Amino acid sequence: MHANHLLENLMTEFATNGQAVRGAWKRYLGWITVSLLVAFLINNFLNIYFGFGRLSSLFTGFSFTGSVTLAIYIAFTAVGIWYVNRTINESYRDQAKKLHEFNVYFLRGCFFAVLFIGCIDFLLALLRSIDVLKFIVGESTSRALGLGNVVGPYIHIPLIVLGFIVANFTKTLGWTWLAILIVFAELVIVISRYLFSYEQSFMADLVRYWYAALFLFASAYTLYDEGHVRVDVVYAGLSEKVKAYVNAWGSYGLGVLTMVVVVVIGFNGKTSIINSPLLVFEITNQGINGMFIKYQMAMFLGIFGATMMVQFIVQFFDSIADINGEPGKRDTSIKLAH
Repeated sequence: MHANHLLENLMTEFATNGQAVRGAWKRYLGWITVSLLVAFLINNFLNIYFGFGRLSSLFTGFSFTGSVTLAIYIAFTAVGIWYVNRTINESYRDQAKKLHEFNVYFLRGCFFAVLFIGCIDFLLALLRSIDVLKFIVGESTSRALGLGNVVGPYIHIPLIVLGFIVANFTKTLGWTWLAILIVFAELVIVISRYLFSYEQSFMADLVRYWYAALFLFASAYTLYDEGHVRVDVVYAGLSEKVKAYVNAWGSYGLGVLTMVVVVVIGFNGKTSIINSPLLVFEITNQGINGMFIKYQMAMFLGIFGATMMVQFIVQFFDSIADINGEPGKRDTSIKLAH
């Protein structure tokens, strides 16, 4: 009897594993897409700062840097395949949760980074505009703090690192607080303009900076909560399983591929819309009277594309879980607090 029971358990386990393996191509599709995104971003960094060739350079002839680029793509694809094989028995729901939690952490770090940079850069711009900064830090340091290629690497980047450190110790996304700060910043502008007849370009820069972060960074989490505007005339009348199929292949076929276009065009060489400002730490058109955040606002587009792509893959996995009838489906009518 004990032997028969053991045999039944083994057969059940093999059947479960077999079913997981047969449906694994969707896991490979999702995780290899994430792996290729990471490889693309690493290659973009090496390309614009160290002159490494892009993957397309291999079609024009052999080069060492082009070979390194190819090796990066192959290595990250292999990592994606390895991870799927390692977690083959995990549910799609669990895979989606892991990917979403990383995306939330990354966006949380971005929130704190723009909060810190906005406050510090606003303060520096204010001190420059009233010609007080040189009395605080000295003439030479004051002149250096008027250069984007000094403020960027020596002030902004440490604040970005600090933002991600803080994000590791808090579970609050903070978009509501950022929206309140934007309203407060607008209020300061109104009071300053109409009561004291004082207005500087850095005041409007702060509002634009935080507005851009709010809408572009929060977009991925809004997708998770299904908060984006959509027309449900046909969709609302479909069965739950058909809705799951529509969500799955709509997420990948429309969502992921659209974000691929955004990322590839945005990071397409040193003269692209994102890379060009990043290379020189481009500042506002208002010079030293403005905030030094123009290059970051260009980067916001890249963060938007990458985080939305990851979130679409999360939705893809969640929808596959719905198709398979996995437990734990979220009720998106209940707003989740992070």
